[in-house]
Amino acid sequence: MYSFYLLLSASLLWVAHSPKTATATTTHGRRPKPTAIQPSPSEIAASKLSAPALSPTSSVEGKAFNRIIQIWLENTDYDLAASNPDMKWLANQGITLTNFWALTHPSQSNYAAAVSGDHFGMDHDEFVSVPANVSTVVDLLDTKGISWGEYQEGLPYAGFQGKQYSESSKNSYVRKHNPLIMYESVTLNATRLSLIKNFTSFDTDLAEERLPQWSFITPNMTNDGHDSSLDTAAKWARSFLEPLLKNDYVMKDTLILLTFDENHSYSTGNRIFSLMLGGAVPQSLRGKEDNTFYNHYSTISSISFNWALPSLGRWDCGANIFALLANQTNSGIRNWVVNTTAMPFSTSYPGPLSNKLYIPTWPQPTTGEQRSCVAKHGVLESVKRVWEHADVDSGGRGENYSSPYPWDGSTGYNNGANAYLPSKTDGSKETPTGAPAVPAGSPSESPKGNGGVNEVRLGWVGGVVLSGVFAAVL
Repeated sequence: MYSFYLLLSASLLWVAHSPKTATATTTHGRRPKPTAIQPSPSEIAASKLSAPALSPTSSVEGKAFNRIIQIWLENTDYDLAASNPDMKWLANQGITLTNFWALTHPSQSNYAAAVSGDHFGMDHDEFVSVPANVSTVVDLLDTKGISWGEYQEGLPYAGFQGKQYSESSKNSYVRKHNPLIMYESVTLNATRLSLIKNFTSFDTDLAEERLPQWSFITPNMTNDGHDSSLDTAAKWARSFLEPLLKNDYVMKDTLILLTFDENHSYSTGNRIFSLMLGGAVPQSLRGKEDNTFYNHYSTISSISFNWALPSLGRWDCGANIFALLANQTNSGIRNWVVNTTAMPFSTSYPGPLSNKLYIPTWPQPTTGEQRSCVAKHGVLESVKRVWEHADVDSGGRGENYSSPYPWDGSTGYNNGANAYLPSKTDGSKETPTGAPAVPAGSPSESPKGNGGVNEVRLGWVGGVVLSGVFAAVL
């Protein structure tokens, strides 16, 4: 049986502040850079023999799925991925998310944000080690003993913290594509480190039916397309997934999210090709599309909703929940309709992990009321204990973490974007207090999203905004 992991005492965690607004008078300093960890060959060889790789299991029932497997590929524009034959084959096995967005560039920022709810201004792929008072999704999972693990192709041993590793001149493992290894709340805990494993462990866990309920899978730099091509990545994805989609153990109540970290073209909207696969996807919806606005934070908010977990109090707090999940549960949740025309999601904002716009203070998460976040289960208690009494500079730029989309540095944070919640009854716009306002004179029916996505509300089904074929099918 899976047991709770030991959490670091809040009394040992340092408390930070919220960053100030970047204005013409703001002076950005130089980010202190931690010393990169890179074990020697002899140390790696020794650790291969001694480092434990644990595989705890659990069976905590969720609302719409009992297991989620996330698989990330690299740096590909939406249209290119959607036209690939292997991706087309995979799309026919599940739901295509046509309006799924990355958060910024480059790669590492998206990986880091996908587990903590913020990238904290990260605008580089350099070595980072995020302080232990910043919580991640595993802190949420641990509140209910939900098993979790990472599988990183090419990782030399469980818990390896080095910047990269390769036994040849290619097929490298890189730390920047391993989200949880960037967080001291994970790396300072030996048990948690033992859950960051390689593909050999995946094969063993699969064969022994010991896969965790939450997992994050990263191929090596060849198979993810970073050092090769989309064709290589797509062929790998199909070869990896096709057997799993025929495996009764894997398919049962499992949601597989195949996505990309970011697009390739920095000058266009950062929309990424994403698929939902697995037994949690009803047969009637396979080969269909969901046009709801999502980003990497939606994965955290959807996990919170599925297992009735709290929020991290960051951008996951307001992120749209997967419509598949909301509809199956008749939750009455209303997802935001977001006009992304002025929001390319391509540039990081100022923060403590930024090289270009460094600010030494850390944004304070929201610690609001029980129903202040979309999943309706409040904010993680340990986050409240550490952060709610922090000395927040009233003149600082606090993050509006209840927003359905994050800031974008290239557009003056959220300037020019708008979003609304459709009404259950008459389809009118509703903009609750604290949410991004819809500017006067904005389109009332079909805002045109960057990348050619029409975000038109075509129907109200099960309390969730759906569009296109997906709405018609449900």
